[in-house]
Amino acid sequence: MRGSGPAVVLLHGTSANHAVWEPVGDGLHDHATVIALDQRGHGRSDKPPTGYTGRDFADDVVTVLDALGIDQAVVAGHSLGGRNAWLVGALHPDRVTGVVVVDYTPYIEPAVLDELDVRVAGGFRSFGSRGEIESYLRGRYRAILPGAVERRARWGYRALADGSLVPYADPEAMRQLIDGFRTPWDDEFRAVQAPMVHLRGADSRIVTEAAWQAAINDRPGDRWVVVDGADHYIPEEFPDLVTAELDRVLGT
Repeated sequence: MRGSGPAVVLLHGTSANHAVWEPVGDGLHDHATVIALDQRGHGRSDKPPTGYTGRDFADDVVTVLDALGIDQAVVAGHSLGGRNAWLVGALHPDRVTGVVVVDYTPYIEPAVLDELDVRVAGGFRSFGSRGEIESYLRGRYRAILPGAVERRARWGYRALADGSLVPYADPEAMRQLIDGFRTPWDDEFRAVQAPMVHLRGADSRIVTEAAWQAAINDRPGDRWVVVDGADHYIPEEFPDLVTAELDRVLGT
């Protein structure tokens, strides 16, 4: 947590960690209290054997707000975090003043989730050095900024006794949470009363045009932004744009 002012909770995507939001936090902390979490199963947070439903993730956000003595917050999330952000808004409406969902909707197709499952599982391997990790990440996330590669390498991996480096994210947790994506939570999506903003990368492999349009049909009064030149990883490709959208919700 850093900064002062109205609270903003930032939730990362599948297999990532709080550090992906660092540039956005840099743009907010002089006028907002920024809380970027390692969600359960990720980073330095706990990795229980079960408990990776949408409700579990949403309740975690409220647990953190309670621990910090914060009554209300804007909740923003990317991918997994986006789904969790709208669930906080739906399940705990008195705690949320605004929601920003980055590149996710309730209508992601099963084939897209199948591909995501395979892609995430492929990332669970060991590496011999930080440089090897960065080379791998540059190939996997082709459009993210150089600093984003370094942050993922620095914060996303831990050293084993033999000196090799492996992801902090837990593979069984990732399997369970991706399976949880198959529950659409569309009723909850429609039920959010707080102002909502949605961002989609024009080249996203996760949110198809059909999934985007179905979500617009559910909530035509929301703000819908397509980011040209972006794929799925908008916070790490266009952090200034994401910061501006959060400022819009904050009213600053």
